[in-house]
Amino acid sequence: MDNKDLALYPYVAEASRYVESLDFSLDSLISSRAMDSARARGKERVLQSIAGEIVKPPLSNSDDRKILIELLSYPFSRILVSCIDDPFLTRRYSLAEAVASYKSLKVMDIAFLGEFSLDFNIHAEKKESAARIHFTDYIRLASSLKAMEWKLVNRKMDHGYVTVSREEFARLLQEGVRHRIEGSLPMKVPGEVCLSCQPYIADIMTALNERKSRFESSEFQTVEAGLFPPCITRAISQSQAGVNLAHSMRFAMTSFLLGIGMSVDDIMNLFTSSPDFDVDKARYQVEHIAGSSGTSYKPPSCATMQTYGNCYAPDETCKRISHPLNYYRRRVWFNNRDVQKEKEEQPSDDPAPIP
Repeated sequence: MDNKDLALYPYVAEASRYVESLDFSLDSLISSRAMDSARARGKERVLQSIAGEIVKPPLSNSDDRKILIELLSYPFSRILVSCIDDPFLTRRYSLAEAVASYKSLKVMDIAFLGEFSLDFNIHAEKKESAARIHFTDYIRLASSLKAMEWKLVNRKMDHGYVTVSREEFARLLQEGVRHRIEGSLPMKVPGEVCLSCQPYIADIMTALNERKSRFESSEFQTVEAGLFPPCITRAISQSQAGVNLAHSMRFAMTSFLLGIGMSVDDIMNLFTSSPDFDVDKARYQVEHIAGSSGTSYKPPSCATMQTYGNCYAPDETCKRISHPLNYYRRRVWFNNRDVQKEKEEQPSDDPAPIP
């Protein structure tokens, strides 16, 4: 790879070796004025990941300064994520870095993808405009992809090898990138380093807290998100963090949210962080569940949720109900009762009657 490619994929071993050869110390990366641009870009990477997309600048091999900034911003962004040590942020940052890589990888030729895949111990064979990879590598990379077309049983296998298109190969490599970055975070960062990074961390924490709480306010409007059953709350949290939900859980979450009055657009917003998000496909699926075909679908019962492994951390209310919608109705009823009782117990502002 040339230096431009190393800047695009700073997590590969060759990029690490190149950065080490530059002989920059941790102290200089954290505090040197010469590294201001790299630190600013590192913070920007993390902020962009929270927003949903890391935007890579256009680079050419003659852009030595831009390449250096991009290369050094990556370790600084990892330091910031590690100091914050929030699982939601770690997953979201790892996914955003991987998706940014996919956008450039999917337009590269098979030869480049084959070279790139060697860094992940994958030895691909070129087959015209496609690639053949061993089924063990395929399973390792595709195991977190929930769509049926990624299941090994739906793939043709020849002497232990699976053929994938160029774009599919890039998509599998995206998963390899995501697993590598997420598995290496958080790093052990000295306390004094995290203290020095506080001005950058403060801005990130503000954006992170706003992003994590958004679905509880404006996106849900009058829906009481805090009263959802634990299984739905977890599904939303995972979806917002960029985790691929199983098809059965996506159906349960969508049908539940439709059942309590959320709009198709509101629900679509919850899936935008999914690694496999396709706006047209997602809208079709949500509208289909909502009844566009003439049949509206109800969420599965608790027993069905348990059968598919989608029941999560049942609480005391769960023990008294058999359906997620009944959980929500029960919590809403008790919440409204408590609110009304609190209003009745508040002292009146009216003046006392004159005796």
